[in-house]
Amino acid sequence: MNEPTRKTREQNDIDDLIQQALSSEDQTLLNDFDHEPGYFNQAFAMFSGRLGWVMWLVGIVQLLFGITAIYALVQAFSIDQTLIALRWGLAAVVLVQLTVFLRGFMGTHFEANRVLREVKRLELRMIQQQAGQG
Repeated sequence: MNEPTRKTREQNDIDDLIQQALSSEDQTLLNDFDHEPGYFNQAFAMFSGRLGWVMWLVGIVQLLFGITAIYALVQAFSIDQTLIALRWGLAAVVLVQLTVFLRGFMGTHFEANRVLREVKRLELRMIQQQAGQG
């Protein structure tokens, strides 16, 4: 059987310094994740990061669909011919549905970010518990 290697005093000091550095770093991370950001902070955070450009694109398209839907509704109610009014009305309904779909797409990413933040918080707590027991 192999004998456990003995650490020198210098190695113990280095290990203590590493443990202290990790503990303060973990504590800082935990403090950052300990409070949940407000709604607007979470919403605007979606527009940054790796998929930020996708959220910007979806937001712009959603805005355009919404404005076009309002225009189509105005046209549908201002035209006297029934068939043309129905066409504008159908266009408005489709555009509103697309806007709602895109809103749902953004909402799922909003919730996914919240879940990821909670998972990170739990990971940090587990690391702290393991460090306290080890």
